Amino acid sequence: MLDSLYSDRHYARFFVLETIARVPYFAFMSVLHMYESFGWWRRADYLKVHFAESWNEMHHLLIMEELGGNAWWFDRFLAQHIAIFYYLMTVFMYALSPRMAYHFSECVESHAFETYDKFVKSHGDELRKLPAPEVAVRYYTEGDLYLFDEFQTSRVPNTRRPKIENLYDVFVNVRDDEAEHCKTMKGCQRHGSIRSPHSYSEECDVVSSHHCRDCEGILDCIQKSVAD
Repeated sequence: MLDSLYSDRHYARFFVLETIARVPYFAFMSVLHMYESFGWWRRADYLKVHFAESWNEMHHLLIMEELGGNAWWFDRFLAQHIAIFYYLMTVFMYALSPRMAYHFSECVESHAFETYDKFVKSHGDELRKLPAPEVAVRYYTEGDLYLFDEFQTSRVPNTRRPKIENLYDVFVNVRDDEAEHCKTMKGCQRHGSIRSPHSYSEECDVVSSHHCRDCEGILDCIQKSVAD
């Protein structure tokens, strides 16, 4: 629907997509914090990784805003209201079955990768002539890149260091970020398998064994109860 609505307004479409793309990570962290407050789960690495993912998507959003993607009131209204609905849906889905929520997010991130990939391939020559937004230069090349490494759970820290010379480089890296999100979401579907790239200790070493043998959402708890 968004692809059809924004077929000739690429930056506005990307602004809407990135506003929505941040939402699942807020939802995941909300439910994880609630479980931790109830004393059910303690998933420090999951919280770190999901925060880093939201931080990455926030900078994608800032890039699209700097490019003028949020100039129209309608685009902001549409993105914000879809985001509210998506947040509530994801919280419910994640509480019911994290595996299902992670799979859904993997599909969304896969679509985002394909969207950016098509854009880069079809507008590459034009993008190479345009300067990179300042926020992209700062995020990808300057300062402490700890959080940039943190969401890429399939990589060793410091192994990906982008170059940003023009707008083409920016969109290539945004596209590659989406591919990394896909890998992380796929990994999250294996319960308890995600580790922060900067983590060197087993999660069970810092929490009780009770928390390492927990349920994965309401559906999983029901299934284990019946099996027991």
